[in-house]
Order: sequence, then structure tokens, then C-alpha cells
Amino acid sequence: MDVNERIKAVLAEHPIVLFMKGTPQVPMCGFSARAALALTEAGATFHAVNVLADPEIRAALPHYANWPTFPQLFIQGELIGGCDIVEDLKASGELARMARDVAGESHV
Repeated sequence: MDVNERIKAVLAEHPIVLFMKGTPQVPMCGFSARAALALTEAGATFHAVNVLADPEIRAALPHYANWPTFPQLFIQGELIGGCDIVEDLKASGELARMARDVAGESHV
């Protein structure tokens, strides 16, 4: 399976995916830490992909998503954005609403 197929498979398997540097428990950059924290505080159940542990995904994802930096948040397979967008959505309450909508759709 090529790297784009692997990315698509992860996005198909998990309704909310954060591609980040490190993990939510041990983030390896401040932006990734802030995005993971915003998701957690918004009550989102999400799957994290450590791009530092998978150089192939780290190299391919910016082209796949047309977004140059990490972290990258996807909801229902759609790119939402990076750290600043995630924090803005959390501050407005929209991130919590999106997480609830996804949970309702997937019956989690």
C-alpha cells in the first residue's frame, strides 16, 4: 500500500485524526501540544498519528492535504487546519460541537 493509500485508510478508519509531532501524552512540538490539548478540552475523542515515527507520512501529508505544517486536524476525512485554527474553533465552541456531531454519527 502506498503512502497516500495509508493516509486514506487512517482517515477512513477514524472520524477525528490529528497528525502531530509526538503523541498527545508526549508531544514533540508546542503547536502539536496545543492542538491536542484543545481537542481534549473540547471533549473530542481523536486518533493521533505521530509523524516523527513515520517519515513517509511526514513527507507525503503536506502534499496530500495541501497544508505545509504540522499538526494537521482532519474530521470525517476533511482537513480542518493546523494549531491556530483548532484553537480558534475550540474558543468559539465550534470544536466541541463538531466532536459531538461526529460522536453522534459514529455512535461512539
